[in-house]
Amino acid sequence: MKKKQIPEIVKKIQKSKLFEVDHRYQKSLSYSQFSTYIGCPHKWALRYKEGNYDDSPSIHALFGTALHEALQHYLTVFYEKTGTEADKIEIADFFQNKFIGEYKKQYKSNNNTHFSTPEELREFFDDGIGIINFIKNKRGKYFTKKGWYLVGCEVPILLPLESNKNLVFKGYIDLVLYNEKVDKFYLYDIKTSTWGWNDKTKKDEMKQFQLILYKKFFSEQFNIPIDKIEVEFFITRRKLYENTDFPISRIQEFIPPAGKVKLNKATKTFNTFIKDTFDSQGNHLEKTYPKNVSKLCQWCPFNERKDLCSK
Repeated sequence: MKKKQIPEIVKKIQKSKLFEVDHRYQKSLSYSQFSTYIGCPHKWALRYKEGNYDDSPSIHALFGTALHEALQHYLTVFYEKTGTEADKIEIADFFQNKFIGEYKKQYKSNNNTHFSTPEELREFFDDGIGIINFIKNKRGKYFTKKGWYLVGCEVPILLPLESNKNLVFKGYIDLVLYNEKVDKFYLYDIKTSTWGWNDKTKKDEMKQFQLILYKKFFSEQFNIPIDKIEVEFFITRRKLYENTDFPISRIQEFIPPAGKVKLNKATKTFNTFIKDTFDSQGNHLEKTYPKNVSKLCQWCPFNERKDLCSK
């Protein structure tokens, strides 16, 4: 079988040299920083300005990492080789190895202390296998090869900001595909969710802003016209509702509004964050950052740290 010729525009992106951050005077920023600040400026200051990192292990983060790597591996083989080759992969074993390996890694970083139970681990593992098997069985509904090319998984975005060259936006796009027929790039963010996203979650602008900003910076980094880029959240469900009137899919596809109006709003909000937190030299502004006290505080890692946040 004749191997498909990779379009030049795809090869160009794959071979692009990344910007190198000069840590002597440049700071890197992520969507997570931006999102944290919008949620609570005080929490952002504690974590990113003052360095109070509390990376407690989480079964949800563990599951997300292992599932991402398994799906990305499967799709890489699918696009770079064949569907037959992809289906030959012992993807369940691959997922299991990543799942166990990530647990061991987080266990070690947690002072060799367990943070889950065998029962919970088995539950999450079985959920992951359910998702993987569903995608394998329904692959044609979500992914096709005719006219499509894999640009990459975990495609890095590393770009100095126009408003402040001492700050560099840093992010990784889970999956990027190129459709030669319509000459467009498709950026996917893979989300793991227990029951899926409801309407409220889909309307959450901060969630939408993640892919919208990725679209903006992908366009600028690789010199791709903004109208040649589409974005989509690929949401996996761990759990399925039973006794429903219609079958529930393991996968939700959500395309957020990402046109000019929403792009301008995301950019304006992001620039306001930059203006509120950094000076022209890229240094953190020394000021009091307000607290957003809400019911979400119970989930904050600083909730019990009265020395850091007394509400």
